[in-house]
Amino acid sequence: MLFSADAWPGLADGSITLTFRTWTRPQARAGGHHRVGGMLLEATAVDQVRAGDITDDDARRAGATDAAALLARMGIDDPERAVWRVELHHLGPDDRIERRADDALDDETVADLKARLDRMDRRSGRPWTRQTLRLIERYPGIVSTALARHAGQERMVFKANVRKLKELGLTESLDVGYRLSPRGEAVLRALG
Repeated sequence: MLFSADAWPGLADGSITLTFRTWTRPQARAGGHHRVGGMLLEATAVDQVRAGDITDDDARRAGATDAAALLARMGIDDPERAVWRVELHHLGPDDRIERRADDALDDETVADLKARLDRMDRRSGRPWTRQTLRLIERYPGIVSTALARHAGQERMVFKANVRKLKELGLTESLDVGYRLSPRGEAVLRALG
């Protein structure tokens, strides 16, 4: 779930606890976690409502001055239009930040990470995890299109694979491209 950077302080301090979306189908579920601006958010409720039922209080909880301003920002002029109402709870910092900084890996953690990488390779039918880690190590900050070409993958497939490695705390996104995290460097050393 995307939020503009101007909403991040309100999400962090708990003054923004609600968002409305014009999705055709829900892109969040109750209990789902979302990472935004270095934070971890939980969607506590996801319901479809009429745009005309949004109150001024709802709008303020979503970071707008009132319901009219919120609807204008969303480009909605039909009060009968269905929108998704998502209740949010700030859980704390993005859990990947702490995980990727942890490079003091014991044998059990290394074995677990190796097993996870092996499962990812098996599920895809093609070994890609180690190759991707080595590419990112060799070419930090290189645009994903070039890295995907090196890997022999479509760009979107490559980016989805890097997100899987990022979830394990092994990579970090840069303004352009990626780099290995300290944890990723430690894992790559352990892989030999």
